Amino acid sequence: MAGIGRPQERVLCLNDGEREELERISRSHSAPHSVVRRAQIVLASADGETNTAIARRLGTTNPTVCHSRKRWFEQGLVGLYGEARPRTHDEERIAQLLRTVLEGKPADGTHWTVRSAAAATGLSKTTVGRMLTLFGVQPHRSKSFKLSTDPLFVDKVKDIVGL
Repeated sequence: MAGIGRPQERVLCLNDGEREELERISRSHSAPHSVVRRAQIVLASADGETNTAIARRLGTTNPTVCHSRKRWFEQGLVGLYGEARPRTHDEERIAQLLRTVLEGKPADGTHWTVRSAAAATGLSKTTVGRMLTLFGVQPHRSKSFKLSTDPLFVDKVKDIVGL
């Protein structure tokens, strides 16, 4: 039975190394789901499945399949991992958040929470949570938390945030 819809403009061919890497990624339990899904799409496309069949089998949409194929043709394996998002907060705002949480206590509580730190610094709860996790800061654990005595701590924070 012939496939319904537009024929694929380019045939996706993989060499042995690419196929091996894509199969490894598609079986991964630790890789992000989006990366695993893109690897599965590229493998299925290389095996000759139609975009509609791939979308139906993987529970996604035709535009998602087309987009994954397009990224594969443009970027190869790197295209599976997505694009880096631009930072929305500068280093000084992140440094101010860390200074606030590490050097003081909230006015209305015994320890900082994500919400109280967000309110005090003007950043979103999501950003505060992400930054505290990124730097391993756990201000709610007052018994086991210690402020770094490293004189280069602020410079190291700036280097990490600057990535």
